[in-house]
Amino acid sequence: MIVDLEAFNGPLELLLNLIEKDKIDIYDIPINTITEYYLESIQDMGDDSDDMIDFIVMASTLIELKSKMLLPKKEEDEEDPRDDLVERLLEYKKAKEAARLLREKKEQADLNF
Repeated sequence: MIVDLEAFNGPLELLLNLIEKDKIDIYDIPINTITEYYLESIQDMGDDSDDMIDFIVMASTLIELKSKMLLPKKEEDEEDPRDDLVERLLEYKKAKEAARLLREKKEQADLNF
């Protein structure tokens, strides 16, 4: 899969797009598949990209989550390691939607002048 990173404002936007495009349940993210997309994207960036660091951090976070999911679970440790990432994604999605609504309202206001 080829991803044009110029179209995304950051690693959360890319992750959200991959989830929505592949119709993945946001609460059951297939870490392995998504991590592969990130690693491919990082390779396609080139050495001079300032955004590369954010994408590397996200890829390493995904790898860490995958390793935690592979460990045997203790009875008192029932929390899914993906919960924090899901929370961040949901907050990002809300902010993105709010920005879209504000942009639409501004465009409507500009038309009324």
